[in-house]
Amino acid sequence: MKTLVINSGSSSLKFQLFQMPEEVLLCKGLVDRIGQKDAQLSFKNLRDEKSLNQELEIQNHDFALKQVIKLIEDKQLGVIANTSEIQLIGHRLVHGGTHFSEPIILTDEVLEKIDEVSTLAPLHNPHNLKGVKVTQTLFPKATQVGVFDTAFHQSIPEKAYRYAIPKKMADENGIRVYGFHGTSHEFITHQTSDFLKKPLNQTSLISLHLGNGCSMVAVKNGKCIDTSMGFSPLDGLVMGSRSGDLDPTILLFLQRELKMSLEEVDHLLNKKSGLIGLCGTNDLREIISLEKDGNQDAKLALEIYCYRIKKYIGAFLAVLGEVDAIVFTAGVGENAAIIREKSLEGLEHLGIKVDSEKNQQANGEENSFHSEESKISLLVIPTNEELAIAKASYEILKK
Repeated sequence: MKTLVINSGSSSLKFQLFQMPEEVLLCKGLVDRIGQKDAQLSFKNLRDEKSLNQELEIQNHDFALKQVIKLIEDKQLGVIANTSEIQLIGHRLVHGGTHFSEPIILTDEVLEKIDEVSTLAPLHNPHNLKGVKVTQTLFPKATQVGVFDTAFHQSIPEKAYRYAIPKKMADENGIRVYGFHGTSHEFITHQTSDFLKKPLNQTSLISLHLGNGCSMVAVKNGKCIDTSMGFSPLDGLVMGSRSGDLDPTILLFLQRELKMSLEEVDHLLNKKSGLIGLCGTNDLREIISLEKDGNQDAKLALEIYCYRIKKYIGAFLAVLGEVDAIVFTAGVGENAAIIREKSLEGLEHLGIKVDSEKNQQANGEENSFHSEESKISLLVIPTNEELAIAKASYEILKK
């Protein structure tokens, strides 16, 4: 079954087309800078190793997806004869609130509930829904499935998800820990279980999704029991442009003393903080290079970034007790050996021992990098959120 996976952002549209259940990737691509004259369209046919990169004006998501369809059907570049071959479409949806703890077929009623919780993710859900509306029009006979970033975290116990604010206020307004990157963390949990050759319901781990956005989860016997991100994706680790953990009084100070508006504070903490706030760039490759050249701001940025990770590792070890593995994934986690090493150094007393040579060789593919003396497995496992969405969509359709 041809299964199209859509990840619709505010100004971008990522897509991958799979043959399911064989899990064969047929093509993939990205439309970036939607709404601008210099939008970027990239497309790669994995079957015949053909690709295209071009710049063109793309007014909206509707037009973007029409360009994608043209390429998928193209006689030279394409992989299908016509769109009727695509019977299933899986959508990445950031926020499902407390309504959705698993993937679901997107009916009108379901879409209304997703729209209701858009106030919890105003930067994401409306654009995710826009992608759904466009595909419903262009693929009227295909089944549409939603896969939620928050779903994997619905198993977090109340003692971990509730904030210490008035209960009535929290309940009436849905203020609680939701967690994000759940599709990635769930995929990693299953992959770790397979790698360790251990039943899923007996596998406990700490998963680190480190990219421009960063989050960690504590998984006990295959279930998420805590996470670093909270009510929004701003909480927790230091990220590319997000501050992570912050004393709430700082927000009051910025408004009261610096006379910043709510919008300005929001922009500051989400777009101008984190690594880019500390040293002027959110590209960790550039930061690592600057640090090697003696740049003190870059050096401090790396130290803060890794120190925060180390604090969460300690906290999650305390929560979990026995841990089978600590797993690094996503762009930074999979490819930056220095981040893995700095985040784990000094933890030998907790049974965590890195083999530096293995760590240098572990980049980009599934591998282990712990020493023989380590009591906890240290792993690099590449994430594949699109494949996870395709698999989840196919499974829900079978049910």
